[in-house]
Amino acid sequence: MKTALTIAGSDPSGGAGIQADLKTFAANGVYGTSVITAVTVQNTLKVYNVQEIKSDIVYDQIIYLFDDIHIDAVKIGMVSSIELIETIAKALKKVNSPAIVLDPVMISKSGYSLLNNDAREALVNNLFPLAEVVTPNIYEAEALAGSKISTVEDMKLAAAIILKSGAKKVVIKGGHLENKQSIDILFDGTTFKELTSTRIETKNTHGTGCTFSSAIAANLAKGMDFTKAVSNAKIYITEAIEHSLNIGHGHGPVDHFFNFPANFLC
Repeated sequence: MKTALTIAGSDPSGGAGIQADLKTFAANGVYGTSVITAVTVQNTLKVYNVQEIKSDIVYDQIIYLFDDIHIDAVKIGMVSSIELIETIAKALKKVNSPAIVLDPVMISKSGYSLLNNDAREALVNNLFPLAEVVTPNIYEAEALAGSKISTVEDMKLAAAIILKSGAKKVVIKGGHLENKQSIDILFDGTTFKELTSTRIETKNTHGTGCTFSSAIAANLAKGMDFTKAVSNAKIYITEAIEHSLNIGHGHGPVDHFFNFPANFLC
């Protein structure tokens, strides 16, 4: 069985972070392993606080996982400090790392900063060169490219700028763009590709970015090429949003197991 590793923060509400990643791996047919970088205090309403895991513990989690288990793909999510970023990069350089999907998580839906301001440059310098794919949303892409994004052409320009930061491929998620359709831009350094889906009107979008990037990682673990891995992940996240769950009083989670039997979770 193929395996994937998520390196990210924990979400006690289960909709995002490590919990969403592991659900996504399972739903897409790969065995999930995890390295926790931070414990968050959050629910569907907002993020209240974050406690980072000690860097030596994060380092050892990675080293000893790779020492024992063959990992076919890695997804990196929330890493909030320079020390953690440098630690993760150091560990991944020491092991025989497979394809890495980097989701540059910067800010929560409720506005809580999940990446320290001084850590953005460290993220780009240390982890972008290791990444096969980076998956920023519109706001993250604006911050990384240093330009406003209002159109699909703006997304393409930002993708080209971000690619120069060291990543091999870029996917800019267009869910926050004010269009009737949800358009994602893929760029491999040579060709742009647009992935389009019908925009689903729902407030239950907690963890969509985590889920999408984890689905890409799962598909890469199974041997899909870049375009197919992202295309299949787009189909998966769209249906997961369509079947999203009314859990909590804020932004509910997507249904990671929408394609499983109705009594699967009972």
